[in-house]
Amino acid sequence: MILSQKLQFEVAKDFYLTADVFGNADNPPVVLLHGGGQTRHSWGDTAAKFAGQGYYAIAFDARGHGDSSWSEEGAYRIEDLVKDLKSLIANLKGKPALVGASLGGMTSLVAEGEAEESICSALVLVDIAPKTEQKGIERIFAFMSSNTHGFASLDEAAEAVAAYLPHRTKPEDHSRLEKNLRLREDGRYYWHWDVQMLKLWKSLGPDQMTRNEERMYEAAKKLNVPTMIVRGGMSDVVSEKIMAEFLDAVPHVRSVNVSGAGHMVAGDSNHAFTNAVLDFLREVYPSGNLS
Repeated sequence: MILSQKLQFEVAKDFYLTADVFGNADNPPVVLLHGGGQTRHSWGDTAAKFAGQGYYAIAFDARGHGDSSWSEEGAYRIEDLVKDLKSLIANLKGKPALVGASLGGMTSLVAEGEAEESICSALVLVDIAPKTEQKGIERIFAFMSSNTHGFASLDEAAEAVAAYLPHRTKPEDHSRLEKNLRLREDGRYYWHWDVQMLKLWKSLGPDQMTRNEERMYEAAKKLNVPTMIVRGGMSDVVSEKIMAEFLDAVPHVRSVNVSGAGHMVAGDSNHAFTNAVLDFLREVYPSGNLS
């Protein structure tokens, strides 16, 4: 079993990103970026499996999430996230593959697509495209908004997750869920992210949303690195229609559907997701380990 090491990367003065790293730092790096409201623990066993195949896997908490620094000024724009990613990459040996889910995928897409010189060797977008289904985004916002008062117990938090993700088998062991919660002095469990982020995201009007979509499409059209989109077969954020539109606009992007998975693909079907990404990386970004 590949064990992880907890590291901190200083991306600005006294501002840190916390990561779990797996494998040998001399191996080809793969950076995993979680979705909004998640933490580095949302990847399941993916990072360890990457390391087992000869990669150096870095799963980090984005700013305002988990054990990374939270911005007192509420600096959670895509530009802030992109700057953090570039600073983290500067600490690595070589240009990594980027695997980004939802918000992490948006960050990766903008960072690579708007860079004057490529910052990565390959890009995997996990259930995210320049355009998304508004109903799916609203459902995410509703879930994140409904539990800001915290939970009295891990069981209560698990019930909330089960109601939000009814297609998942409810786990009896809450140890993974506990990693995404913060126990405060009042004895209640709270999601491990800064509520200022949600306020910022919800403040975006239709005009800004349209500009963001146009920006992401422009970034996507400039991609020159091997790119794949992994869609959850049951996703309400990236529909088949939206993925088809994306592939028409950027023909060199590959695609794969993970059946039985919703928007949180890695959490819903970790084995199928990890194998799909590994198959892609072995071809376009080999580690040297062909087992």
